[in-house]
Amino acid sequence: MPSGLRVLVLAAALGCGTLGGVLFAFSGFVMPALRRLPDVHGVLAMQSINVTAVRFPLMSVMFATAAACVALVVVAIRRWGEPGSGLLLAGTVLFLVGGILVTGALNVPLNDELAAFDPSSAVADGSWSHFLDRWTPANHVRTAACLAASACLMGAAVRA
Repeated sequence: MPSGLRVLVLAAALGCGTLGGVLFAFSGFVMPALRRLPDVHGVLAMQSINVTAVRFPLMSVMFATAAACVALVVVAIRRWGEPGSGLLLAGTVLFLVGGILVTGALNVPLNDELAAFDPSSAVADGSWSHFLDRWTPANHVRTAACLAASACLMGAAVRA
């Protein structure tokens, strides 16, 4: 594997691992902590988190990693059969499907719904609990996919 390509693969692995770590924090303790709060406070806290999450630091890592993975899908297909190409393809697909697609198809729409919640009415009608019951499992999927993608990409860099 040429050194420039190895740097791109390792950068993508680092991006996947970084996002996986952020998502792991949500699965491991942020969402359980929010669930322990009175509903109105949990809703307000998550609404605030969602506003601050869609800013430069997180979005730049997410989009740069996605762009690198799209490019690496092409590389993996072109280099198919060479050492590490299977891991390279697996890592990129895990991130693009498990990290990006799940985010766009499940978590973002749920976050958009939550943005419209009136915290006091969300308590009365059970919306907060329903949100948590849908958002958290999707986040577990994103976490596992991003961390597995990082491992695959690191393996691809080492094997190639």
